Amino acid sequence: MVLLFFFAFISGLVTIFAPCIWPLLPIILASSTQSKGHWRPLGVTLGLMISFAFFTLAITWLISLFHLNPNILRWLAVVILLILGLSMVVPAISRLLEGLVSRFSGKFAVAPGSNQNEFWAGFLLGLSLGIVWTPCAGPVFATVATLAAVGNISVTLIFITLFYVLGVGIPLFILAYGGSILLAKTRSFSKYTLNVQRVFGILVIFISLAIATNYDKVVENYLLNLFPSLTNGVENIDNNQAVINQLNNLKHPGQKNANPQVDNSSLFNTNYAAPALSGGTQWLNNPVGTGTSSKPLSIKQLKGKVVLVDFWTYTCINCIRTLPHVTRWYDKYQKDGLVVIGVHTPEFAFEHDAYNVINAIKMFNIHYPVVQDNNYNIWNNYNNEYWPAEYLIDSNGNVRRTDFGEGQYTQMEEAIQLLLKDAGKKVNVRLSSLPDKTPQTQISPETYIGSDRVSYYFPNGSYPGGQNHFTLQTPDMNAFSLGGTWDIQSQFGQTIGKTELNYNFLAQHVYLVMSPNLNKSATVKVFLDNKPIDPTVAGNDVKSGVVNVDTDRLYDLVNLHGSTENHLLRLEFESSGTQVFAFTFG
Repeated sequence: MVLLFFFAFISGLVTIFAPCIWPLLPIILASSTQSKGHWRPLGVTLGLMISFAFFTLAITWLISLFHLNPNILRWLAVVILLILGLSMVVPAISRLLEGLVSRFSGKFAVAPGSNQNEFWAGFLLGLSLGIVWTPCAGPVFATVATLAAVGNISVTLIFITLFYVLGVGIPLFILAYGGSILLAKTRSFSKYTLNVQRVFGILVIFISLAIATNYDKVVENYLLNLFPSLTNGVENIDNNQAVINQLNNLKHPGQKNANPQVDNSSLFNTNYAAPALSGGTQWLNNPVGTGTSSKPLSIKQLKGKVVLVDFWTYTCINCIRTLPHVTRWYDKYQKDGLVVIGVHTPEFAFEHDAYNVINAIKMFNIHYPVVQDNNYNIWNNYNNEYWPAEYLIDSNGNVRRTDFGEGQYTQMEEAIQLLLKDAGKKVNVRLSSLPDKTPQTQISPETYIGSDRVSYYFPNGSYPGGQNHFTLQTPDMNAFSLGGTWDIQSQFGQTIGKTELNYNFLAQHVYLVMSPNLNKSATVKVFLDNKPIDPTVAGNDVKSGVVNVDTDRLYDLVNLHGSTENHLLRLEFESSGTQVFAFTFG
């Protein structure tokens, strides 16, 4: 594990060059303007390192133990940063804070203005920064975050985190201390020191407000897109096979790492032992098709069979477009020894419900076994990151081909036929002729309404959680606007009274995941370019210009019949309680 410790340290060290840390740098430099030496920079650095490491490893445990809302910590950090910024702009607030700190520290025999005061003032600032900062996640830190999120904390994981934050802390301390030295050397002949401090104070105020409104993530995404080569370079520092193998050992202890001899042909792109199918919540749709709970399957008992593992979720339009191909392969080749296992890993809370999954199994004519992976155990076993994702496993139990996203259907079927032949089966059938409906042109991006993942709201990119009143606007292309009062939750926005939504889209098809919540049904009026939608371009779920939201699922709103066009979609929600999750496009 020494290699992991080393790369964790290096990964942290080069994070200073990553755009995701740049919004913190003005705050770090701002602390330098108030510093009289190295004590405040040291306090800021240690505070950030300790709080970031602690909350990365322990936030899941804290939430479970104390039923803690993580937004409370974020708002606490925002308040601290806001007070810091105001104290740098308004001298009276600065004197008030100094008086409070002096009275508090006097109880511990600490002299006002001493080094200890400097250290603890910086330490408090660093603690708040560690709560709100999320690094660009390369393989090492991504593994730490994933294992911590599911509670798999080990001594090794703790040390990896410590080495990472040590790497982060060194350049930050150099930056903060270097700034204070530079300021000290120029203070004797500069009459602008107070003005510089006020400018930094204003920056800190703006950054704290950006964090409060989640706009910091918009800025971060902009920087990530503006400097993609720099971002990828930083993240790929620890992206080599030796590190990946040790990370796999950490995630799957006792499981042999594959050192694959990869066939780099167009059909087979990998070769490693298939991970386990263990940890599923419930198995559904056994071979006789009862739709009820069935016996779990394992990779071991499927040796000798060719197995296709398909990760999906029933509201994912990309998965829905892939399912006809997967179901056709199973129906066509199951007599020759092909086993298809659908791993239903939910994206939204209502997708955990077995009743909803069983209905989806029937709707999409799925005949193969499906396992509910509500706790993401199988997802993590496979180190998967995508919906849909296909893992094709040969008769010896090795993953030979992976496909992520849509497309490549002909190549996957050719690979299935070859692996069946390798297993001794005679396969003499033509390839399927189902059309590939993967969008071939640029279309609007998948768009989430909940506060956790919102990024295309007009004009600010995002908004805070909680009950808010919005003024409907006409957004730019690939953006949306809300009107009326909405209760914004982490995964969805819920209507309060009559509300509206505008989306300026570029696509052939528009889909929206909605739920009636506790209502039996809800109605939504659909307009295109400010007119009731014409029946010739209305989606399957729109009847006479209205959608009846009667269950938790993906709704088909617009169908332009093969023509990718730019239009303004407006939705009018007639009542309270409708939950709106995410737009997808085709």
